[in-house]
Amino acid sequence: MKILVLNCGSSSVKYQLIDVDSKVALTKGSIERIGMADAVLTNQRSDGDEIKITGDILEHTTAIEYILAVLLSKNHGVIKDKNEIDAIGHRVVHGAERFTDSVLIEDDVLKGIRDSFDIAPLHNPHNLRGILACQVNLPNIPQVGVFDTAFHHNMPPRAYLYGIPYSLYTQYKIRRYGFHGTSHKFVSQRLAALQRKNIEDLKIITCHLGNGCSMAAVDKGVSVDTTMGFTPLEGLLMGTRSGDMDPSVILYISGKEELTYAEANTLLNKHSGLQGISGVSSDMREIEMEMKTGNKRARLAFDVFVYRIKKYIGAYTAAMGGLDAVVFTGGIGENSMEIRNAVCKDMEYFGIEIDDDRNTSKDKEKPIHKDSARTKVYVIPTNEELMIAIETEMVVRGKG
Repeated sequence: MKILVLNCGSSSVKYQLIDVDSKVALTKGSIERIGMADAVLTNQRSDGDEIKITGDILEHTTAIEYILAVLLSKNHGVIKDKNEIDAIGHRVVHGAERFTDSVLIEDDVLKGIRDSFDIAPLHNPHNLRGILACQVNLPNIPQVGVFDTAFHHNMPPRAYLYGIPYSLYTQYKIRRYGFHGTSHKFVSQRLAALQRKNIEDLKIITCHLGNGCSMAAVDKGVSVDTTMGFTPLEGLLMGTRSGDMDPSVILYISGKEELTYAEANTLLNKHSGLQGISGVSSDMREIEMEMKTGNKRARLAFDVFVYRIKKYIGAYTAAMGGLDAVVFTGGIGENSMEIRNAVCKDMEYFGIEIDDDRNTSKDKEKPIHKDSARTKVYVIPTNEELMIAIETEMVVRGKG
């Protein structure tokens, strides 16, 4: 089965055409600068063939037309007819409390996604635009919504409720939802496969570390807690997001600086995190380079980043009543041996012991623990697109 996986943003569309049977992306690409006269489509086929196209792509319907044209191209395509696409899987960021699993997209689902606009204004409207664009260009092909929040829907109330009046939860559904669900689900399942164990026998902490960062406590294959909350702002220190903080801080700053709601939101989401502390960059690679020159604020940002991860490993081990494995994934988790080493240092009491040679090896997917370690530690590249494709196939075949 061939699944077209789409991740639609306000001015971009990322896509992959995946053969689920072989688990291979036949081709993948993105369109950037949608809404502008000089929008750019880049596409790379699995055999290395590449193409870049610039054009007037003013909205998502046209963007999907461009993608289909490349998929069907005689010289650069991978299919001869658009009906070879068996289904379309859409990344939808927020499923609220309604969507606890991937679903076939029908009118009531469209309404549900719209109803979540107020709690996901930066994502769900654009995800919906992609769905509607596909209805125009591929009207007879089934579409499936795969929600970032769905993997976390089994969290118990003690993990997802905030200490605010309960009426605000019942009226406005203010609670912890969690995000990066497809990533946490993929790497936890992959860890079980690599260990040749039943995931129901494992207690796993998954660390998705990129520009956005989150961790999840996965007990018996179920996410029982996660660091992101009502929005993706809560939890770990991130590239430009503050993560955990006293809510009174922003009230105090807003009063002192006379910030509007929009300005306060921008401060916490765009100018904080690694960028805010280091004053150098939101990119961990640049922060690590600055540390080597003796930049103290870069070192401070690194240390705060690592400390919060360590703290959550302790918290989630306690929450699950044990720990069998830790997984690092995402751009930082997969590529920064310095971060992995710093996080795992002095964690022997949790059974975590890192093998330096394994940690520094060039292998993409690898164990990095000592053979004698009680707790296994892995680096596993995430593949959210493949997870979306697998979920989509299950729904279309009626197995979801």
